[in-house]
Amino acid sequence: MIRQVTWAGSTVLLLVAALYHPGVAAAHGTVSGEDDPCMRRVGEILVHFNAYQPQYELKGQYCTDIPKEGDTFLVVDLVDPALRSEPVGMRVVKGNGGNEAEGEIVVDVRPSTHPDGVLRGEVRLDEGLYTVTIASEKQNLMRRPQYLLRVHMIDYQKLMRSVAAPLIGVLLFAWLVYKLLRSKWLQSWRTGSTQ
Repeated sequence: MIRQVTWAGSTVLLLVAALYHPGVAAAHGTVSGEDDPCMRRVGEILVHFNAYQPQYELKGQYCTDIPKEGDTFLVVDLVDPALRSEPVGMRVVKGNGGNEAEGEIVVDVRPSTHPDGVLRGEVRLDEGLYTVTIASEKQNLMRRPQYLLRVHMIDYQKLMRSVAAPLIGVLLFAWLVYKLLRSKWLQSWRTGSTQ
C-alpha cells in the first residue's frame, strides 16, 4: 500500500509540475522573435504591433486581445530597417478583415516615412472585432501584415485552456482518493483497528 500511495503522490506531483511549468504559459514579455504573436513576417517584411490603454493599465501591452473598450494607442515597430525609408501606413477597420471595403474604417494613418522606425496611431475602440492592416506603397497589397483585434470579448478557447488544467488535477486527485479509500489495505487497516 505504501508503494501505491508513493506512486500516486509522485504521479500527482509530476502532473502539477508539468501543468504549471513556467514555459507552458509564458507571457508576451518573455517571448522573442519568431515566437512572438505580435510579430508578423510577410516575405522580407518584419513588423511588431502593440496596443496600449494607459488609462486602465499603465504598463499593459496587448496584441490581439484588448481587455476594455476605450481610447487605445496603436504602435507598430518597423523592425525591418528598409521599411523606415519608404512610406508605410496603417488602417483599422471594424470587422474581421474578410473584405476591407465592407467594414467601417475607424482610423487611417496615411503612408509616410518613419525614420525612427515607429508608426503610431490613436483610436477609440468599442466592443467587437477589428482588423489592423499595415501596408507600404512598394509592397504587394495582398500580402500585407494584418492583426485581428478582439476588444472586450471573452476568448472561450483561452478560458477553456485555463480551466482544463486545474480541472484535470482535481479529477485526478479525486480518483486517487477514491482508489485509496477503496483499497484492500485501508479496509484491512480499518477492520484491524476496530477489533
